[in-house]
Amino acid sequence: MDMESASSVVLQALTQATSQDTALLKPAEEQLRQWETQPGFYSVLLNIFNNHMLDVNVRWLAVLYFKNGIDRYWRRVAPNALSEEEKTSLRAGLITNFNEPVNQIATQIAVLIAKVARLDCPRQWPELIPILLESVKGQDGLQQHRALLTFYHVTKTLASKRLAQDKRLFQDLASGIYSFACSLWSHHTDCFLQQVQAVDQTHALSSLERTLLSLKVLRKLTVHGFQEPQQNMEVMGFLNAVFERLKQFLECSRQVGPENPCREKLEKTIILYTKVLLDFLEVHPCAFIPLIQRSLEFAVSYVFTPAGEGLVFERFTVQCMNLIKTIVKNEAYKPCKNIEDSKPESLEAHKIKTAFFTHPTLTEIGRRLVSHYFLLTEEELAMWEEDPEGFAVEETGGDSWKYSLRPCTEVLFLDIFHNYSQTLTPVLLEMVLNLQGPSNVEDPVQLLMKDAVYNAVGLAAYELFDNIDFDQWFNNQLLGELQVSHHRYKLIRRRVIWLIGQWISVKFKSELRPLLYEVILNLMQDPDLVVRIETATTLKLTVDDFEFRTEQFLPYLESIFSLLFQLLQQVTECDTKMQVLHVISCVIERVNIQIRPYVGCLVQYLPLLWKQSEEHNMLRCAILTTLVHLVQGLGAESKNLYLFLLPVIQLSTDVSQPPHVYLLEDGLELWLVTLENSPAITPELLRIFQNMSALLEMSSENLRTCFQIVNAYIYLSATDFLQNYAEGLCRSFCNLLKDITNEGQVQVLKVVEVALKVSPVLGAHMFQPLLPSVFRGIVDGERYPVVMSTYLGIMGRVLLQNASFFSSLLTQMASEYNQEIGQLLGGVIEMWVDRMDNITQPERRKLSSLALLSLLPSDNSVVQEKFCGIINICVEALHDVMTEDSDTGTLKDCMLMSHFEEPKLTDDEEPPTEQDKRKKLLALEDPVHSVSLQQYVYEKLKAQQALMGDQGFGALMETVDTEIVRQLQEFLQGL
Repeated sequence: MDMESASSVVLQALTQATSQDTALLKPAEEQLRQWETQPGFYSVLLNIFNNHMLDVNVRWLAVLYFKNGIDRYWRRVAPNALSEEEKTSLRAGLITNFNEPVNQIATQIAVLIAKVARLDCPRQWPELIPILLESVKGQDGLQQHRALLTFYHVTKTLASKRLAQDKRLFQDLASGIYSFACSLWSHHTDCFLQQVQAVDQTHALSSLERTLLSLKVLRKLTVHGFQEPQQNMEVMGFLNAVFERLKQFLECSRQVGPENPCREKLEKTIILYTKVLLDFLEVHPCAFIPLIQRSLEFAVSYVFTPAGEGLVFERFTVQCMNLIKTIVKNEAYKPCKNIEDSKPESLEAHKIKTAFFTHPTLTEIGRRLVSHYFLLTEEELAMWEEDPEGFAVEETGGDSWKYSLRPCTEVLFLDIFHNYSQTLTPVLLEMVLNLQGPSNVEDPVQLLMKDAVYNAVGLAAYELFDNIDFDQWFNNQLLGELQVSHHRYKLIRRRVIWLIGQWISVKFKSELRPLLYEVILNLMQDPDLVVRIETATTLKLTVDDFEFRTEQFLPYLESIFSLLFQLLQQVTECDTKMQVLHVISCVIERVNIQIRPYVGCLVQYLPLLWKQSEEHNMLRCAILTTLVHLVQGLGAESKNLYLFLLPVIQLSTDVSQPPHVYLLEDGLELWLVTLENSPAITPELLRIFQNMSALLEMSSENLRTCFQIVNAYIYLSATDFLQNYAEGLCRSFCNLLKDITNEGQVQVLKVVEVALKVSPVLGAHMFQPLLPSVFRGIVDGERYPVVMSTYLGIMGRVLLQNASFFSSLLTQMASEYNQEIGQLLGGVIEMWVDRMDNITQPERRKLSSLALLSLLPSDNSVVQEKFCGIINICVEALHDVMTEDSDTGTLKDCMLMSHFEEPKLTDDEEPPTEQDKRKKLLALEDPVHSVSLQQYVYEKLKAQQALMGDQGFGALMETVDTEIVRQLQEFLQGL
């Protein structure tokens, strides 16, 4: 098909693909997808989007398909890669003319050229940069702008490449074009400033756009184009010029009002200048040292002196503060503790900083931060009234200091206070002193000032540890502030309770806690919602603290819990509900079973909240966390929640349901604690296990929890569970074992071991398909000790507790190995004796001894041949388990458990779960804990003696080392 007819076919498909009618849209998209790999398709697309007569939407789509094609088929190694001939013609076609009239399409074409440049420039496309530079110099306004736009995107893309060779290529490019880029930027900047003076708005906007683009190019070249920029005069000249230009642009902003078309771009350019400095400081801290003095003078004068009044805007203030913060905090500018070890650059930078941050400068910065920037703004106060929840949970964590004024000022305050605390502590203490006693509710300025100062004292709590007696201040001043109930004083009530939360883990006497709980109880009933939310947050910090004592909190638990529950119902925003739920979870977790009498309302409300939060997966995660703590607190009583709990677990752990992406981890944890606290299996609880096979197939990082869940089912009701699910589980395990780490293998095998421990007969029967591989592992001498230890643990259980099954397994394996049964058994015993040292757990060591002893008495020649090894193992195990009884002075088996008794708990210990009780009862029946090894050895040797007669037995004992025999006799004394 020739080019012209191909063009018309593709054009028709693109036209249909822009249609709103799905009947046209779907087939067109399918057709275009099939053409993606056809030779010539991208040449057709290039012709279409370069034809300015065509519909804009069609051209836009052509650019997008071309762009996607670069990602998929441009690399030489890609499947269906484009031919070199077509790529050469496409590269030439992309840069023949820079005259795209539509802005959005021009940007997409620039990005597309940059994508090709990333792969081909400069080797396969050496002409790209010269052609761009030529076009940028041209007189045609549109062509100049489009070439500059492309030049920026190409520079940005090449600068982002991180391989050493690519970095060197970019540095070569930068040194070649840096002078030109500087003069271009200078020229456009001068034009803009002259046109603003002449009030020539149309030309000014056009020049400003070019200034912005050329500055973006320079930013990339300056930051990433030089290994040692401090040695390049032009680079340092440009950076110094940035300060001059910034001043000119800030002054210019006086004339360019908010309604001026240039205003938005002007602010963007001012911010871009500050980004140049911040980026350069981050990437080249040592090269920045000559600029420290000037940067600090510039930023401090605009942000902390009257020089900035009427000029600065919020984003610029944030950038200036970040510049000061980065210089103050920079590790490269701090000398080592031992001055001789410091680098000369660090010492020089430290000297410049010390000279700048004089006592008066620091005092002024500290005062201005607190008394000017910390004050709540009119917008914030309005938000408090109109959207209290939005105000109370405003996000200030993470990287918000980089963009938002309040977190930015607080982070700067903290860093400066930390580095210059000796100077700033007295300043802050003086501000506190000036605000002693309750403030006048009629004086809003004083209230705002007190809020700001208390904020500073809370932020700097760790720094002020030695300077403020917080307990005394709490008693003498803060308690009084909290009792002022005037509605205007809510500002201070909220700030004081926040302040206490900041100090609780720093310095707050344990004896004062009950008084604080009284305060929290009162403030949880405050008429203002923001105060109530803040109080809940402080409660969480108090309860979560290391010094928390349950008995101090119990008298207030019922009232506070009920108020927390009311707050959870009162708030409407998803984020606030999550925040309150976290507080509730924390309280339940800390008081544990003491919560039981008070959770009725919460238990009734959570199903409703779950239903309402269908669209809010993060809120559902918070509900799941609360349920985990609730189930732990309720213990066996949690069975009353199953009507709600089990469908929640079912949904959260069903991988065919979309929400599992968010809910799975918490859902699995809830499933596990539900089983651990369940008093008895129910059909519904058993049914949820249907979700497990898909989870095991995913083999994700949640596998360990999945295995714990399987174990919990086995402990809860082995017979019901294994009869229903063991077959499928066994299949899943066989698949898992084919492709899993040694650690994962051990986890799988431990589940089998638990099944055998709980139900030796049914467990062996149900997991029969897995046992031959365990047998093979022992015979072949598995190299990985932990895996071998687990193999021997499993085989020990089978041999000791299900001898007939062991016998049939031995027969099956003998035919597989084509060996005599006796010969194979001998090999197994020999390997067992040889690898006993792989077993580290005393329980498993005792189990191995019991298992091998269970072969006695025997007239089988193979067993008698291995008698010496069996006795060696038994003596080793006796050394492990025999300890001296402090009452009688005789030796006894320390693993024996005689009866089940409820342990006495201290306040801080968690009570045993239902599963803990099940494990304890199981242990009482487990031979490891119910059979005395000493007694068993004695009985088995006696039986062997009776079978063989004294002479034969004496000859058998002579095969054992005399020292071992002596130790054995010592252990068996008195029996």
